[in-house]
Amino acid sequence: MNVLAKLKKEWFLVGMVAAIVLASMTSEIGRSGGVIHLDQITGIGVAIVFFLHGLGLSPKAIKAGVTNWRLHIYIQMATFVIYPLLWVIFGEAFLAYMPSALAFGFCYLLVLPSTISSSVAMTSVGKGNVPGAIFNASLSSVLGVFITPLLIQLFMGFEGVQLDLMDSVTSIAKLLLVPMIVGQLLRPYLVSFVDRHKSVVNKVDKYVILLIVYNAFCDSVVNGVWSEFSVGLLATSIAICVVTLVIMVHLIQWGARRVKFALPDEVAAVFCGTKKTLAAGIPMAKVIFGADPTLGMILLPIMLYHPIQIFYCAVLANRYARQNETLKAATN
Repeated sequence: MNVLAKLKKEWFLVGMVAAIVLASMTSEIGRSGGVIHLDQITGIGVAIVFFLHGLGLSPKAIKAGVTNWRLHIYIQMATFVIYPLLWVIFGEAFLAYMPSALAFGFCYLLVLPSTISSSVAMTSVGKGNVPGAIFNASLSSVLGVFITPLLIQLFMGFEGVQLDLMDSVTSIAKLLLVPMIVGQLLRPYLVSFVDRHKSVVNKVDKYVILLIVYNAFCDSVVNGVWSEFSVGLLATSIAICVVTLVIMVHLIQWGARRVKFALPDEVAAVFCGTKKTLAAGIPMAKVIFGADPTLGMILLPIMLYHPIQIFYCAVLANRYARQNETLKAATN
C-alpha cells in the first residue's frame, strides 16, 4: 500500500515513464500525422497551458519584486550565461562521446529558461523571497522566447542544425507569450473561477506534457532513433544531469553569499537560477526542431533533469525552511 501511495503521489513521473513505454508499443497511433493527429492536439494544449499561466500570475506580486535589481541580474545571468558556458566548455566532449542528438539535447537543456510554478513553490517552501521569485521566473520565461533560439543557433548552427531564427522566435512568441498575455488581460474576470478549480488547473500542464512526450517518442520509435542508444548511455546522461545540478546549486549559493544576499534572496536565487523548464521547453523544442525524428532523444536530458531538480530542490527547500526557523528563533 505504501508503494501504491508513493506512485499515486508521483503520478507525473510515473506517467512520463508510461508514455515512453506506450510509445514503443503504439508508435503508429501517436506519431505526428498519425491516426489521432496528436501533434495538432498538443499545440492546442500548449496554448491552454500558457493561458492558464497568464491567469495565475498576480501583477501585484510581480510589482513587489521588481525593485530588487541585484537579484534579477544574478538569477538571469545564472540562467542565460553560466549554464550556457557549460556547453562552451564541455560541448566538444559531449559531441565526441555520445550521439549528436543526445549531445544537442544537453545543449538545449543548458540554454532553457527557468520554470515558473516549481521555482516559486520551492522558494515559498524554503521561506525565501516569493515576490522576487515570481518576477524572475516570469522574466526568465519571457526572455527565453528570444534568448533560447538565439543560443541554439549560436551553438548548434555550426553543427548542421538549420534554424530560421526570426521564424522560431515569432512561433514561440505566438505559442507561449500571446496566450499568457491574453490570460493576464482576462485575469480580473476569471481568477476566481481558476482559484475554485485550482486542483484541476494545476494538473493541465502536466497532462499536456505527457501527450507531447508520448508524441515525441512515437516519432522517435517510428524513425528508429533508439537503435544507437544503450543503458550505459542512459546512466551517463542521468549522472551528467545530477552533477550539473549539484554544481550549479553550490555555485549559486557561493556567489549569493559572496555578494551578501540576505537568506530569502539566496533561496530565490538558488531555486530560480538552477531550474530548467519542462513545461515550456518541450513545446519550444517542437517549434525549434520541428518534425526532427531525433526529437525524443533531444528531449531526453530535460526529461531526466526535471525529476532530478524537483527531488533535489525539495530536499534543499526543507533545509532552507529549517535554517530560517533557526535564524528567527535566534533573533527572538
